[in-house]
Amino acid sequence: MSAPSREEESKEEERDEEANRLLEEEEEAESSSEEGEKILVADLEFDRVDDGSVPPPFSWKKLWLFTGPGFLMSIAFLDPGNLEGDLQAGAIAGYSLLWLLMWATFMGLLIQLLSARVGVATGRHLAELCRDEYPNWARLVLWFMAELALIGADIQEVIGSAIAIQILSRGFFPLWAGVLITASDCFFFLFLENYGVRKLEAAFAVLIAVMGLSFAWMFGDAQPNRKELLMGILVPRLSSKTIRQAVGVVGCVIMPHNVFLHSALVQSRKVDPKKIGRVQEALNYYSIESAAALAVSFMINLFVTTVFAKGFYGTKQADSIGLVNAGQYLEEKYGGGVFPILYIWGIGLLAAGQSSTITGTYAGQFIMGGFLNLRLKKWLRALITRSFAIVPTIIVAIVFNKSEGSLDVLNEWLNVLQSMQIPFALIPLLTLVSKEKIMGTFRVGPVLERVAWIVAGLIMIINGYLLLDFFVSEVNGILLGLLACSCTTAYIAFIVYLVSQSGILPSAWVNRLPKGFSSTGN
Repeated sequence: MSAPSREEESKEEERDEEANRLLEEEEEAESSSEEGEKILVADLEFDRVDDGSVPPPFSWKKLWLFTGPGFLMSIAFLDPGNLEGDLQAGAIAGYSLLWLLMWATFMGLLIQLLSARVGVATGRHLAELCRDEYPNWARLVLWFMAELALIGADIQEVIGSAIAIQILSRGFFPLWAGVLITASDCFFFLFLENYGVRKLEAAFAVLIAVMGLSFAWMFGDAQPNRKELLMGILVPRLSSKTIRQAVGVVGCVIMPHNVFLHSALVQSRKVDPKKIGRVQEALNYYSIESAAALAVSFMINLFVTTVFAKGFYGTKQADSIGLVNAGQYLEEKYGGGVFPILYIWGIGLLAAGQSSTITGTYAGQFIMGGFLNLRLKKWLRALITRSFAIVPTIIVAIVFNKSEGSLDVLNEWLNVLQSMQIPFALIPLLTLVSKEKIMGTFRVGPVLERVAWIVAGLIMIINGYLLLDFFVSEVNGILLGLLACSCTTAYIAFIVYLVSQSGILPSAWVNRLPKGFSSTGN
């Protein structure tokens, strides 16, 4: 075969250059399109005399313009997994864990504010920053863990939504059909996003309002004991019988994918990270908005916990209540009324499931795109990330639809799966938010850094207890035991590696670690 001529080589080079040029134009068009979708928040009169070094004065109008990302973030505090934790805590522990629910929400708020801080100050979200901060092998492990956590959360959310559809249709739609119906929310999400960020945020506001009204209605029907409710919030109580429920309350608050999501959501507002005053202004408004959003989520979680505390605490049904049969138990306990409580519960659960699956799709796009540096069309990214969870969820719905007990066991395994991933979101977040080269003047101070690490350490210890308790009760046999020990060793080793890169450990300790643990960068 004859070698290609110089003319042919020249034409091939021209074709390659043209292809690269078209690819660059497409990437620039997508980037400018995303930039154009951002909401411009500006005070024109103040901007004429301001150099961006001082935050403008407080404005209710601006607060309204910044309102949105925090409420999308708060959906993760209201997903079906959280609702199941609430109802079980209420049925088994009564009002005694309400104080823990409140403080767990405060801990969640701190973590989410740090996530927002990273996004606003750098102009990039957490997954993108992790891609540059860690070597390739560690980046891929972090991406894999984030995807596992997202799939676990999405299965719970989709199953919860499917259960609600089953309730509202009086059993006409089986669980797998509810899963398929819920899967279609991906296209609803894409449709709304085409009309702008504010339309999407408005849709989530409606879903949160539906949840709030539904569970507040249930709260009003149940009429919980107000004195015991107040005592439950103000007086810390914990007994050996309620430790597992207490661990569940704290474990449900921090969702790994939500830590990644919030750092991306805050970039929907156009804030110049080079202007210190503008960044500080955005952080101030986001702090107010996030606190308000989590206050709403706390009230909704409190409604659910107290309804089940009033109806089932101390009864024979308390230990057997789960997400699948909760509606049936509510109907038996509280009856029909003007509007049957079973349907009120179903509507609230459907709103929780639908909203959380959409935010899961949203988070999946940022996680995959950030870690892998993918440049794909929005519809394709959404379709890929949706498929990651929907396919296993349909399989789960078919396999586990044999009994209520099997779905409850599945839910325990999914909670464990998500608990295992928490360090792989928290440690990178705290590492990045403490580095001056990344955050500049907005890196956290030493006091806040220590508080954040204490909170993160507490959350990881609590979830570690959940993992230990679960594996001791569920893992039987020598082979399974050896496999669990091997996986645990690798798991702990990777956590030690991440902590060694954080700068929180004294340098003398880091120097004693194996050589591979002290390397940074790509």
